[in-house]
Amino acid sequence: MRALSLAFVLVGLLGASCGHEAGPGCGPHTGRVAEVIDGDTLVLEGGERIRYVLADTPESTAGRHDCFGREALAFNRSLVEGRQVTLVDAEACEDRFGRRLAYVAVDGHDVSALLVERGFACVLHVPPAGDSRRAELEALELQARRARRGLWGACSPVPCS
Repeated sequence: MRALSLAFVLVGLLGASCGHEAGPGCGPHTGRVAEVIDGDTLVLEGGERIRYVLADTPESTAGRHDCFGREALAFNRSLVEGRQVTLVDAEACEDRFGRRLAYVAVDGHDVSALLVERGFACVLHVPPAGDSRRAELEALELQARRARRGLWGACSPVPCS
């Protein structure tokens, strides 16, 4: 866990030195979570929708309830709902749905990494967003698969693979 926290801080600093930091082009560095939409999307106070980079959880909205979607939603809520979060923008500011793409941290822990490591999410890489951390999260996914954690042990077929 400490290694993930340190890695998140280092990536944030590296991103800032490369011009990928949150700023006027992407949005604020911090915010309070007003609502958790599903396992990989939240809304900040003020209404901005944030989509986690590299984490894809099973669906749990719009009438769809994929295997392990409700569990991913509940875990995400337990991590971030009502809490202050830190945002580090990815290589792209928005996805095709207009949601801001960001690595989100709560209490120094990277939420995408936690979701993947604990088996609540698969890695979803849509270049260029996530290029800098793809290998790191894919290694966490492989560990979760091998240990059959979360959706890897509960779902057949796995809804996001």
